[in-house]
Amino acid sequence: MDLNPIRKKIDQLDHQLVEIINQRLELAAEIGRIKRSTGGEIYVPEREDAVLRKVTTLNQGPVKNEALRAIYRELMSAAIALEKPLMIAYLGPEASNTHAAAMKKFGASVDYHAMTSVSDIFTAVEKGESDYAVIPIENSTEGSVREALDSFVESDLKIVAQIYLEVTHALITNSPLEAITKVYSKDQALAQCRHWLQRHLPHAQLIDASSTSRAVQIARDESGSAAIAGELAAQHYGVPILVKNIQDKADNTTRFFVIGRKPAGPVGGGKDISSFLISLGDEAASHSGALLKMLMPMAERGVNLTKIESRPSKKRPWDYYFFIDVTGHYDDAAMKEALTDLKRFCPLVKWLGSYPAVN
Repeated sequence: MDLNPIRKKIDQLDHQLVEIINQRLELAAEIGRIKRSTGGEIYVPEREDAVLRKVTTLNQGPVKNEALRAIYRELMSAAIALEKPLMIAYLGPEASNTHAAAMKKFGASVDYHAMTSVSDIFTAVEKGESDYAVIPIENSTEGSVREALDSFVESDLKIVAQIYLEVTHALITNSPLEAITKVYSKDQALAQCRHWLQRHLPHAQLIDASSTSRAVQIARDESGSAAIAGELAAQHYGVPILVKNIQDKADNTTRFFVIGRKPAGPVGGGKDISSFLISLGDEAASHSGALLKMLMPMAERGVNLTKIESRPSKKRPWDYYFFIDVTGHYDDAAMKEALTDLKRFCPLVKWLGSYPAVN
């Protein structure tokens, strides 16, 4: 079969695509110049969300929506790089799951900075050393990342976007299975593979590492050791994968937040999520049903609660903060009314940010 006519058509389309892409980026660069002159934000999460929703609505195949979104994320990443160099901090080192999540959100055209702790990440964004940061907030198997939640108590940074990343773990090592005596990984990754480890490496010592990437570095240099991490880390550090997909649950997913100094605008149409930090203070100790009373202002106005979690305030025994996620944007009329009611009896009602719901 002669493929040349088909290939010729593909070459013609490629020529058109390159021209169209550059035309799109030139328009984006013009927008960037206008934003810089008026002090506007270069990265606009609500606009990104609107574009991705629009193109998937237009899609008639055969390309899958997920692939189309990935293509457009890279287009928007290239556009951002033309508008302004953007620095994204993330919980490192390189090739960690948070690095993968950051690249999924911001693409390959921005600059990334690996940091060693969540507190350092908050400081970097607060000081303007990084424009935005990506932090892990919760895992579908092991629950919330406590350090990340607690960091919001003292910080004025805002959540501007969220990322969901399916996390798969591999056993990464230079040694055969029967020779492995130590397994290194982040505590949450070890917990997510607990049953597999009990079945296949019951006598191995499980050792907490500062990150999954650091675990791979250790396993690379230490005989008889293995690491639990993602395939990206194995490729990055050049260590073979012995066994893939060792996580106990197939749908193991981690949620990440993008944090910045300024809040995101509304998407609208019920496609926003808002997060709050609330303290009941003396109300919780002195009144039965105080938690229900906290939730009622939202429920009465049709604001749907999607998550609630408590954390010790660390100020006095049995005093708690409540982290809640609700549908809607902070600027919605119903949300404003509910917050006004809440503030009448809650000593602390802190808005952590509003951001697009995941496509």
